[in-house]
Amino acid sequence: MPIRTALTRAFGLEYPVVSAPMAQVSGGRLAAAVSGAGGLGLVGGGYGDPDWLRTELAVVRSETERPWGVGLITWHATRETVELALSYEPSAFMLSFGDPRPYVPAIKEAGCALILQVQSVEDARAAAEAGADFIVAQGTEAGGHGADARSTLPLVPAAVDAVSPTPVLAAGGIADGRGLAAALMLGAEGALVGTRFYASAESSGHERAKERLVGASGGDTRRTRVFDVVRGQGWPEPYTGRALVNPFLERWDGREDDLIAALDDEARAFREASASGDFDTAMVWSGEGTDLIRDVPAAAALLRRMGEEAEDRLRSARGFLGEDSEKAR
Repeated sequence: MPIRTALTRAFGLEYPVVSAPMAQVSGGRLAAAVSGAGGLGLVGGGYGDPDWLRTELAVVRSETERPWGVGLITWHATRETVELALSYEPSAFMLSFGDPRPYVPAIKEAGCALILQVQSVEDARAAAEAGADFIVAQGTEAGGHGADARSTLPLVPAAVDAVSPTPVLAAGGIADGRGLAAALMLGAEGALVGTRFYASAESSGHERAKERLVGASGGDTRRTRVFDVVRGQGWPEPYTGRALVNPFLERWDGREDDLIAALDDEARAFREASASGDFDTAMVWSGEGTDLIRDVPAAAALLRRMGEEAEDRLRSARGFLGEDSEKAR
C-alpha cells in the first residue's frame, strides 16, 4: 500500500517527499525529475537572480506536467522576484528565513500552495498565522542555511502539536527511507530532503562536490558564518550554514573579523575556487545525513528507493508490538 498523507493528497504524489530548493543546486532538471517520479520538486531560487530563475523555471515547466514548485530566501526576496517566479505558474511556493507576510497575498492570489520553513515552535505558530498551507520544521542537522537551535527529532512533534491542523513536513538529516518513516511517526505529513538530492545525477552541483558528499560523514560538517562572510552575504541572526569542513573553513572559523579585514584578496580567491571546483576552499553545503550517501543516482531512482524503503519500514513496525501486545488489545 502506498503512503498517503496530507502532502500526497494535496499534490497527487506517489511519495511524501519534497526536494529542497537548494540555491544553485536545485535547478529545473532536478525539480522536474523529482516531480515526474512522484515527489514534489522545488527549484532553488535562492537570492532571486532573475536570469537564473527564468532559465530554470522554463526548464521545469517544459520537462514535467506534474506539480512542481519554487523556493526563495525570504529576507532577500523582492516583490519583483516573487512575481517573476509566479509568472511560471508553480503549484507550490516555499519561503524560508524571514518574514513571509509581505509576499503571502500574491502567492495566495496565484493559487499556489504556500510552504513556510521554520526552525522553532514559535516561528511555526507565526507561519500558521501567516497562512501557511504546509510548514517545514527544519532541525539544525540540515545542510545549508538554518539555525543552530533545535534538532529535528524533538522539533517536529512539538511543531505538529503547536500548529495542528496545519500539516508539518520534517527537514534536517533525512537521507533515506528510514528517516522518512521516522518523520511520519513523529506526526509529519512528509519530508523535505536536501543534501541527498544534491548528490543526484540531475542536481546542478559540481561533480567534485557530489564526490565529496559520497565520501563524507555527518561528523565532517559544521555550522558556520565563514562562507557567507567571504561571499559578502550578510545573513541575519540566528542563521548559519552547515557545510563540509575544509581547509578554508578550518583557517577562518572563529576568525571572521580577520577574514573581513582580508576580504579583498580572499573573496577573489574564493570566487576562483568556486568556479574551478576547488572544494578545499569553496563550500559544499551538507547536512548530518551525509553518512547515508554512498552513490550519485538519478533523482527518480533515489526517490523510489526512499519511498519503498519507508513503506517497508512502516509495514514492519507492527513486528515491534509482539504477540503479547496483540492479545492485550
